[in-house]
Amino acid sequence: MPVKNRFAETHAQITAWRHHLHTIPELQFDLPQTAAFVAERLAEFGVDEITTGVAETGIVAVIKGRTDTKGRVIGLRADMDALPIAEATGLDYASVHPGKMHACGHDGHTAILLGAAQYLAETRNFDGTVVLLFQPAEEGGGGGRVMVQEGVMDRWGVQEVYGMHNMPGLTPGEFAIRPGALLASADEFEITVTGKGGHAAAPHEAVDPNLAAAHVLIGLQSIASRWVDPLKNVVVSVCALHSDTEAHNVIPQTCRMRGTVRTLDPEVRSFVRTRLEEIVTATAQAHGCTARIDYQLGYPVTVNHAEHTDYAAAAAARVAGSVITDTPPIMAAEDFAFMLNARPGAYIMLGNGDGPTVHHPEYVFDDASIPAGCSWFAEMVESRMPVA
Repeated sequence: MPVKNRFAETHAQITAWRHHLHTIPELQFDLPQTAAFVAERLAEFGVDEITTGVAETGIVAVIKGRTDTKGRVIGLRADMDALPIAEATGLDYASVHPGKMHACGHDGHTAILLGAAQYLAETRNFDGTVVLLFQPAEEGGGGGRVMVQEGVMDRWGVQEVYGMHNMPGLTPGEFAIRPGALLASADEFEITVTGKGGHAAAPHEAVDPNLAAAHVLIGLQSIASRWVDPLKNVVVSVCALHSDTEAHNVIPQTCRMRGTVRTLDPEVRSFVRTRLEEIVTATAQAHGCTARIDYQLGYPVTVNHAEHTDYAAAAAARVAGSVITDTPPIMAAEDFAFMLNARPGAYIMLGNGDGPTVHHPEYVFDDASIPAGCSWFAEMVESRMPVA
């Protein structure tokens, strides 16, 4: 089964929705305009139930099939938030909110799920119930975790859940997936190294936290290169480093660094945290300094359930003709992981063509992928809950 004809017919309309969403990017849980637009479209489609204010600005909508003989319930998720990036695309529908941009394609994901919702509400060619999860705050806010904590899976009886993300570098309309770990966990750390400030001309009378921090930074790179099995993926990145002075002739009192740890294995994740703390503490001490570490566990590994990955891949193959089923893991993170920890399901990548990658100020979502994305969501429902 190729792309459904209905999505070829509605492609222009769904694209217009996407372009409108692109002009009004909003951040994390603060999505009043985005959520209002989504709720208005869902009401127009005639879905059976709309609940707003979930995880602050998230929306849960319900579409009942023409029959319900087995009590089956499938969840479909799209993320709605944007990024704090100044857009540089030059598009005629560019962001009108300064410093905010849909630079990760969540406008596309939302429009695709809206398109699928419109079709499913029109046809109801399935036996069971679809629960649409329009989620806020994927970009660092953990909106998926909050929705799960607020009980969306239990309240609406979701039995399995599916989501998708666009993938630059993959042909538009093409799909890629793998069972097991698809996306990494992402933890954050902030390290404060404290020494003794002083005059740059008399370093022997001070204790330089910059020197200690520099050695800490270098030492942290040994975690991936010397302490973890080379066949296991780990990334330790120090992304910010600054001291408490901007003067040319002052040795500072403190130096701070921030970064992330990304892994694909829970045991490796735990080990890296322990080793990081050991390296930081011992290195600072070796340079006469002290160190404080604030380590925050973030998104867990996004793990596709094997059986449901097969369902997702089969649906993608029916839509696109073929599907990549052994795509390499990606070290980016995704809070859909919390939903997959709560219910079995799968996450799939949808081609977005060539061009700048996500989180880039010139990134552009490829509207050519919309019919395939809508068709995949619809096919997941119709194939997993066929009409009795």
